[in-house]
Formats: sequence, structure tokens, C-alpha cells
Amino acid sequence: MGFNKENVLIVDDDVNILELIHRHLQSFNYHTYKAVSVKEALVILKDSKIDLLITDLKMPDVDGLQLVKYVSEHYPKLPKLVVTGYPSVDDAMSVIKSGAMDYLVKPFTKEELKQAVLKSFTGNSLGKVAATGSSISKNNNADTYGELIGSSEAIKKVTDIIDRVKDNKATVLINGESGTGKELVARSVHYMGKFSRAPFVAVNCGAIPESLLEAELFGYAKGAFTGANENRNGFFQAADKGTLFLDEIGNASLSVQSKLLRALQEKEVMKVGSQKIEKIDIRVIAATNSNLYSQVQKKLFREDLYYRLTVVEINVPSLRERKEDIPLLVDKFLLKYGVEYKDRLVTITPEALELLMRYSWPGNIRELENVIQRAVIMCDKRIEIDNLPDNLKFKIDFPEDNLLPLREVEKKYILKVLEATDNNKSKAAEILQIDRKTLRQKIQ
Repeated sequence: MGFNKENVLIVDDDVNILELIHRHLQSFNYHTYKAVSVKEALVILKDSKIDLLITDLKMPDVDGLQLVKYVSEHYPKLPKLVVTGYPSVDDAMSVIKSGAMDYLVKPFTKEELKQAVLKSFTGNSLGKVAATGSSISKNNNADTYGELIGSSEAIKKVTDIIDRVKDNKATVLINGESGTGKELVARSVHYMGKFSRAPFVAVNCGAIPESLLEAELFGYAKGAFTGANENRNGFFQAADKGTLFLDEIGNASLSVQSKLLRALQEKEVMKVGSQKIEKIDIRVIAATNSNLYSQVQKKLFREDLYYRLTVVEINVPSLRERKEDIPLLVDKFLLKYGVEYKDRLVTITPEALELLMRYSWPGNIRELENVIQRAVIMCDKRIEIDNLPDNLKFKIDFPEDNLLPLREVEKKYILKVLEATDNNKSKAAEILQIDRKTLRQKIQ
């Protein structure tokens, strides 16, 4: 009789048990692969088609539970059978929660192993059928404020400040990491207030060469420089009576900063190459993903301009600080890209959504949108774990022999503490015995 078509990977650091299971499976006509460590098992999984994983729990360096978690996300359709000589209720619960099909206690008989293997294969085929019928309900009552989406306390703090400044022309500085939606906050300030019919002009100071930024902002007179063949208004004149949004304000040169200060103080500008002063009536909203105050201390940013810009400050939370908003944002992007690419409504499985909720999102909302956009393209009607990129999935931290820089080791540990405290920065800072500001700086 030939081998069955299924390939079984056995992982156990006890070579005697490894050989025993190997012999039993051979007698059942299964083809087997053997690994004495998790690291070796991952190599086999990558290079071979495996239909069932059988792993021990207690192993040196990296235990079998981490392997089960890894396989559950990177190979979600692969059934997993755990064997252990140290049974406990906690272990059993952890194993089942991590996605194992069954739990076998050593010593076990040949027949018990056979039944467990058959159950794992049968359970997997049933699981595939059941999975196709599951879906999550769409939340059609997503909290929105202008172009902002979210119901978390962190985002409510932002909208509370917007409510206070939307109807006046006080200068606003928006702080936040890259990808958090600082321009959306600026647009909400403008479009939710009484000046919404006036122009909203957005300028990325980091995208305009320093030599051109002054001319682009304030305009230029005919003959001011080579190629200036006519008088031209700048962004300040274009935004008159409305809002001028200056993104990445920290990239402006000291020369441009000087003119910005005058524009804010005197409400007037002068075109490059002109002596004529023009009065303007605008609200300026600036944004930065860097620490402007530290730039002031390094003499890279004018202190007087810094205080002019910070009449009102809005600190936009990172996505890891408002994870409860992720389902609402996912719904928004599913609708957006489902219509754009599939011409239909795309859903997401609870398992895939749970993975998105767990990830720390260093690229914030922009990264989440990119992930959903890719997943919508790759999926069939519904996003499953298979459609999500590997960098979001469970990773195994093998003991490292390489010596790392202190900053890298420190950041790694801080992220681990944040994960353990469910991203509660106050609690993490208390454990680490540092303040929240220091914690935020160390993970940037």
C-alpha cells in the first residue's frame, strides 16, 4: 500500500517521542517530516507542502504554543495537533484559542494518535466549509465629524477642540505622526465652521524646493527672477478670506519663516520682487510630524513663529492610541475600494479584523488604508487572513546572538510593554518609570 497524499510535520525536541510518532504515522501510511526545534520547523513549512502539524508544547528557546500561533496566521488552513507531557487547563485553553484542532496528552496509544490525526483532518475540512459562511455585520452608524471617523475618547478630544476653533480665525498647529490624518483635521476645522464656503488651500512645505517655497507662498512680481514673465499670486492670496493649511511647516527655511511671521502678525504679505504690501484675511493652520519645540532649541525654527503658530494646538492621536476606531475605518475603506475595484460590497472575517486590531500600525491610518486597498484587490468577496500581509501576522522572536544598539533594544522592550498593557501609555510609562512624553519620543 502506498502513502496517503497528506504530509505531516512532527516537531518535538525529544527524539524518542519524535521517532515514536514518526513510526506510528508511517504505519498509517502518512509521509512525515521531522523537526527538533521551532526554527527547523519554520524552514520545513516554508519549503514543503504540509497538511498537518503535530507539535510538542514544552521546548527550549521557543515553545510550541508560539509555533501554533505563527502557523494559525501564516498558514491558516493548516490543521494543528498539540501533544504534551505536561497537561494543564491553562495550556489547553491557550492551545485551543491559538487555533489547534486537538490536544493529546503523553503517553498516548497508537490508536489515540490515529483518532486525533483523523479528527484534525476532518475538522479542517469542516472548518473550511463553515468559514465560507461567516461574515461580520457592517456598522452603518459610524461616528463621523467632518472628514474624521471615530468614536474613541482620543478622537473626541480632537473634535472637541475643533468645535471651539472652527468659527474663529485663531492660528492652529496640528501635531501628529505621519499618516494620522492631520490634513483631515485641518479640513474639518475649515468645513465644519462658518467659513466653509471660503477657499481651503493645502500646501505641503516638504514637497516644494526651498528655493521656490517663498515664491509659491507669497507670489512674485514680473521680472523678479528668470522665468517670472508675469505677476503671480501665491497660496496666501489664493486662500484670502479662507484657510491656508501649511503641512510639514518644520521644513520651511529660516528666511521663509521670517516672512511667515510677518504675515501672521501684520496680516499682510509682499510678493517676491515687489515693494507693494498686500493685506490678507486668512486663517493659518500648520501641521508637523516633528517636534517643533526641539527644533526651536536647536535654532532651526524661530521661537517667535513657534509661539505664533501654537495659539491653539491639536494633538492627533496615533492609530495605536485609538484602536477601537479601526473597525469604523476598515468599513470606510472596504466601501471605498470595494466600489472602486470590485463594484460590490466587500466584507472581512472576524479573524482578519482581530489581526488588524492587534497590529501596532506604525504607519497609522495611511498604512491601514494601504493594507485594506491591497486586500480588496486580492480577495474574493471577503477579506480573510490569507489576504493580509505577513508583517501584520504573529512573529516568533528567536533568541538573538547579535549585539544591538541600546536605542533599538530599548524601543523593542517599550513596544513589548505597550502590547502587554493593551497600548495603555500611562500604565506602560508607570511600569517603565518614565513619563508619557519620553515614552512617545522613544518609540518614534
